[in-house]
Amino acid sequence: MNRKTTNKAVFLDRDGVINKVVYHKNIDKPSSPWSIDEFKIIKGIKKPLDKLKEMGFLLFIISNQPDIARGNIKKGTIEKINKIIYEKFPITEIKTCPHDDKDNCNCRKPKIGMILDLQKKYDIELRQSYIIGDTIKDLKTGENAKITTILIDRKYNQNIKTEFREKSLDDAVKIIYKKSEEK
Repeated sequence: MNRKTTNKAVFLDRDGVINKVVYHKNIDKPSSPWSIDEFKIIKGIKKPLDKLKEMGFLLFIISNQPDIARGNIKKGTIEKINKIIYEKFPITEIKTCPHDDKDNCNCRKPKIGMILDLQKKYDIELRQSYIIGDTIKDLKTGENAKITTILIDRKYNQNIKTEFREKSLDDAVKIIYKKSEEK
């Protein structure tokens, strides 16, 4: 009898975790980059991503990109950004929700459609998985999927209360390592 192995995963938000957020004119909150020139990878993230991979985690980016629906960025630009990420980091797959809140889709965080699609495709055990993000939507996504959530501390998310708030992706990985050792 063959026993199927169940995988564990780390779901990463993109903007604010992998790359720096952008402040566009007339928008009062942090935003996604709208061009390749605005896409700036956060320094020091390769080593913690490599460490997660070494620990046996599949790495996924799940990202709301409503600026596609709003006409601020073309899908082709998102695909070019994804290609850069795939070339630099050990990411298993990137899933992007191109919708806005009013579209009421199942993939837009805090709904868990992207996670459920990946869970099914890669046989992921959510109880052994994590989500790392920088917004309340990321935290709610983790709560909705019943997975451990780690918030990356940013000046724009100080009002968010959470169990795990870390200064960097490297610190978030240390939490995951510690919790994995406890299991």
